[in-house]
Amino acid sequence: MNYRKLTEAEKAALMAQSCVAADWDRILVAEGFTPDHVVDTRFSGDIRLGVFDGEFKLPGGMTKHAGLFHTTLHNVEIGNDCCIENVNNYIANYRIGDRCFIENVDIILTDCKSSFGNGVEVAVLNETGGREVMIYDRLTAQQAYVMAIWRHRKEAVSKLREMILDYSAKVSSTVGTIGNDVTIADAGYIKNVRIGDFCKIEGTARLKNGSINSNKHAPVHIGVGVIGDDFIICSGSSVEDRVTFSRCFIGQSVKLGHTYSASDSLFFSNCHGENGEACAIFAGPFTVTHHKSTLLIAGMFSFMNAGSGSNQSNHMYKLGPIHQGIMERGAKTASDSYILWPAKVGAFSLVMGRHANHQDTSSLPFSYLIEQQNTSFIMPGANLRSVGTQRDARKWPKRDGRTDPDMLDCINFNLLSPFTANKMIEGVNLLKGLQAASGESDIYSFQSGKIKKSSLLKGIKIYSLALDKFLGNSLVSRLQKYAPATLEELHSALKPSSSKGSGKWIDLAGLIAPKSEVSALMDDIEAGKIKDIAAVDARFHEMFNNYYDYEWTWAYEAFRSWYGIDLSKVSLDELAAFVRKWNSSVVEMDNALIEDAHKEFSLSMMTSFGSDGGETTRQADFEQVRGGSFEADPFVQSLREHIKTKTALMGTALDLLAKIAS
Repeated sequence: MNYRKLTEAEKAALMAQSCVAADWDRILVAEGFTPDHVVDTRFSGDIRLGVFDGEFKLPGGMTKHAGLFHTTLHNVEIGNDCCIENVNNYIANYRIGDRCFIENVDIILTDCKSSFGNGVEVAVLNETGGREVMIYDRLTAQQAYVMAIWRHRKEAVSKLREMILDYSAKVSSTVGTIGNDVTIADAGYIKNVRIGDFCKIEGTARLKNGSINSNKHAPVHIGVGVIGDDFIICSGSSVEDRVTFSRCFIGQSVKLGHTYSASDSLFFSNCHGENGEACAIFAGPFTVTHHKSTLLIAGMFSFMNAGSGSNQSNHMYKLGPIHQGIMERGAKTASDSYILWPAKVGAFSLVMGRHANHQDTSSLPFSYLIEQQNTSFIMPGANLRSVGTQRDARKWPKRDGRTDPDMLDCINFNLLSPFTANKMIEGVNLLKGLQAASGESDIYSFQSGKIKKSSLLKGIKIYSLALDKFLGNSLVSRLQKYAPATLEELHSALKPSSSKGSGKWIDLAGLIAPKSEVSALMDDIEAGKIKDIAAVDARFHEMFNNYYDYEWTWAYEAFRSWYGIDLSKVSLDELAAFVRKWNSSVVEMDNALIEDAHKEFSLSMMTSFGSDGGETTRQADFEQVRGGSFEADPFVQSLREHIKTKTALMGTALDLLAKIAS
């Protein structure tokens, strides 16, 4: 934009409109500027003004013309067609974009060289320190995971921190920025905050030392009474209704509202927090807590739903709040549940009751962890037969609210993966080991918990069925993809296309990847081969994009270790037998889900329906509210359709193998 000094006529007009300036010569204006809409404004320092030709159409039909009215500006640059009105104190050291609407605010200033929240350390998991994550504009759940969890790689973590500090230094400035098309209305104290395009800040009480990375594709909204210090807020998020937060990273499309309180916490994509409290938590994608009495503290969560009154303790009144806990992906808590850290809850498990015995059920995923008479009872694999687990797995992709084309977090939504499959293999071996060590028993002891004999036997069966399903899905997908015509082509098609994927897999807060690949990344960071934080992010995205190639490498080896099937020389009869076994396992698991869903349509579930009538009224009321009969339920229909689809796939696979045999 080309600027010029004010003409003498413009100065006179401004003074006639009650404007004053410490030095009129330090005010520069864009070509086309007119003073018509600059009233009662005090200028000091270096001022740059655009033109004020536009109008703002406000809710309710009100229209306001662009301009400056009743405000004080110090070292401020303002773009075109902005309206700034009724600034009670002043705006200092800011660059304001085009078409911004700023009204009824107290103060907006930058008072020093600021990194705007970049480089702030967040003491997650351990309140006393030791797992700090340094936040910045483009922090991802995966970067944060290795910084917090891979502390044994001291040099790599140190270099990651140095990369973030380099980024923070590059974005540091003595001048704050407010992007284009920003609205700031009825706000209080805003200090050292960088505000992105299309952001709306309405009724906010205080914002200090942070960045709001709003953009046109995914605007950010900060609402009434919000107080925030030392933060990063990413695109598409909303923080409403007297939320308070300090030293927090708020990722893409996160929603915090209804007086939620958070300190020293990380919230990654699609988290949702209302009413309750968070302290020193690592909230991976889709961590959800809605209830006023719920406290999440010193824990790592993802794809998690916290029941009302959920609580954890992170110290035992000895050396302070030094203990931490991990609830692996998909684990959830029932109402009034309690866990004494340290503890580790296996993936997709349900916690009910109070547990103070430091359980580690990470090798028993999909379990129920239930307290009975102060004892923790474990039901291995029970959640695989729960229709709720399947519903959760389907809803998460649909609830991904990210509209920013630049998605930061890598999120894999698969319920069954090498991560959970390997744990189920560990679970089967563990349960069989308990059985062998203890002989015939009604109850088996595991750590400080108990497993009933019936639960142990069911767990072995459910895990085995799920492994059949997962490995069968991988095999049939491979056959469909390559459609081999000869036995030689078949063996070639089944050979892994990537050498990566062997061994243990881990879940890096949403990204499921081989541990070896994460270790290789850390090696390259330590060796100085990767020196830029963007290159680190690119490696995580490479793992994400190659997931299915890596998955098949793992599955290929699992066929040999789990079933004793060597796919490099497998016979057609062996493959056909396994395909039939896979289909049988899928059908059995789906039928179990249908049976579980049927419980939702039992007479006991109709209690309180049709309260003013008899049996017929109750049934009719129930069907009207719940959307029809059991067979008409969309989820039940989808399960029945799934059985048909998988059975058809079995037929296709068997036909392909038959053609090869002929």
